[in-house]
Parts: sequence; structure tokens; C-alpha cells
Amino acid sequence: MSPEPIPSRSVAAVLLAAGESRRFGSPKQLARLGGRTLLEHVVRLAARAGLDPIIVVVPVWLSLPTHEQERVTWVRNPHPERGMSFSLQLGFEALPAEAEAAIILLGDQPAIPVSSIAALVARRGPRPIVAGWVGGHPGPPALIERSRFEVVKATSGDRGLRDLLAAHPEWVTLVELPAPADVDTPAALRALRSKR
Repeated sequence: MSPEPIPSRSVAAVLLAAGESRRFGSPKQLARLGGRTLLEHVVRLAARAGLDPIIVVVPVWLSLPTHEQERVTWVRNPHPERGMSFSLQLGFEALPAEAEAAIILLGDQPAIPVSSIAALVARRGPRPIVAGWVGGHPGPPALIERSRFEVVKATSGDRGLRDLLAAHPEWVTLVELPAPADVDTPAALRALRSKR
């Protein structure tokens, strides 16, 4: 049985959506799926999972919503060419002091079930990182406790936390999760649309 959402005011979301969308060919943050943009889907996922606040890192050119979104803080990345790690650093710098942990979400994974987020939160314990185990390797979504927020500063390029997770398995609790559908290409978006 899948765990139910576990709202926790102490767990924030850092949603990375400032990528350059090279393989997609156009801004995939704005691609539509079921009447909403991919970005809107992931923001709604974080809200339904009870994550608070929701830090969303976007490119500087992206038009932000004109209506106020409760719990959402928008952070503009002026250098998306620096890779995912730079967005990760900007997102973690924007976290408030009361955030005990943060879950990293990717803006091109709109179909992650809330139960996957709940599973990460439920496995919080002595190890400072709880990562999804998907397709035989660790990856997002991943939860990082405040005690390890500083390691985000050491990341570089487009690898995000992958190298860190590999170098320090003793820090990581792995949770088997269903594979999230990455929307990296128009074909991947069409495939996801056909499943809905």
C-alpha cells in the first residue's frame, strides 16, 4: 500500500525549472499537459504533498504568474548555462531558516505521485539524505536534511547531487519509487499525454 501524503511544515520543496530545454527545442516549462504547464503540474504536486515553502528556480526570461501563489517563492536564475547545480544552489540559498529539510523536484517530471514524496518524508531518520531509487540508481526526487544543506554548494555542472550520492552512500537512505516520466523531448511529452 502506498503511503499517504504527510504534510510537514518543516519540509520545503526546491523545484528546479531553469534548464535550457535543448533536447525539447522550446521552453518545456511552458509545454502544456492536460490544460496546465509542466511547471504548474510540479508546483501543484509539491503543494498537494504539503511541502512548504515551495522554492521554484526559473530562468530570468520566464513570465511569472500574475496572481499570488501561497507558499511559492520564485527565484530567477540569471545563468542557466551553468547547469542544474547552479539552480540547486540558488534554490537552497532561498530556503528559510525554519526549513528542516528540502525535497528536490525537477520541473520536467510532472507525473510524480504524491505518494513518492510521502515515502521520502516517511523515511526521514538518522541519515541526512533520502533519495529515490529508480531504475537501479539513486535520483530525484530526493530529500536533504538541513545538516547537509552545505553540500549543495559543492555541486557543479549538470550532475546535481549524483556524484555526492555516489561518494557518500553512508549519508543516503534509498527508497524504491516508480520511475518518473522525464519530459526531455516532444516525443516524451506526447507519450505522457497518451497515458492520461
